[in-house]
Amino acid sequence: MAYEGYQRLRIAREGRLVTATIDNPPINLITLELYGELARLAQELEADREAQVFVLKSANPDFFMAHFDVEAILSMPTDSPPERGAWDANTWHVMCERFRTMDKVTIAQIEGRVGGGGAEISASFDMRFGALGRTIINQMEVPVGILPGGTGTQRLPRLLGRGRAMEVILGGIDLDAETAERWGWLNRALPPSQVGPFVDALARRIAGFPPQAVRLAKRAMLAAEPSPHEGLAEESFLFQQLIRTDDGRRAMRRFLELGGQTREGELKVAELSGAISGVG
Repeated sequence: MAYEGYQRLRIAREGRLVTATIDNPPINLITLELYGELARLAQELEADREAQVFVLKSANPDFFMAHFDVEAILSMPTDSPPERGAWDANTWHVMCERFRTMDKVTIAQIEGRVGGGGAEISASFDMRFGALGRTIINQMEVPVGILPGGTGTQRLPRLLGRGRAMEVILGGIDLDAETAERWGWLNRALPPSQVGPFVDALARRIAGFPPQAVRLAKRAMLAAEPSPHEGLAEESFLFQQLIRTDDGRRAMRRFLELGGQTREGELKVAELSGAISGVG
């Protein structure tokens, strides 16, 4: 499989190992264009019978991947009431579930900030590795009047436990790499110089093992997990409710006015999002 035509992802292949590097300056914001490429990549990877391991990393040392474009959220149609539907009516959920369930090992190499939808995609991967002093995770949706609608409300309680997920989501806090490792969001938090070499060695090691053993071992572990599909459908419905509220739309606009989606604002996104309601 050639993996051609990508503009915001740089795709490299070496044997059974496929690597994608996100390059969408200045902060790897998930624009509609980047989202489209990520969704297409998930489909191509799922169909690639030769690939065994997939690594996602960033060309930007400060940002792995930011949240979904708030301007795009504000432009979503809201002239009809939200309706409950099947989980797979939400194309974002379908993309994340592909990364979670495909018969490839998915690894996120997170060496900078990751937030919102970027954190949700990462949480759908099989493994996540971060850099001490550099990796910071943030779910900034509640401070801007919405909720993590891209699987976050379903992934985080499973990864962190209910109480810690509540702290991250409702508090809109920055989670540093050391805490994220201790809480289970990261597999390991390593010195910055060691993250790349460690992930590369692990990915190549797994890519060298018998393909059926790797694929069926992952399938067996997935069978140990409860299905998130009912919860994803509810998350999607509640997200649709919130983007129709005056408070939510007002908070999202205020986030942009205060510097959201600029490099300077996103480097202090917990402080910035707290300022929307004057809570610091």
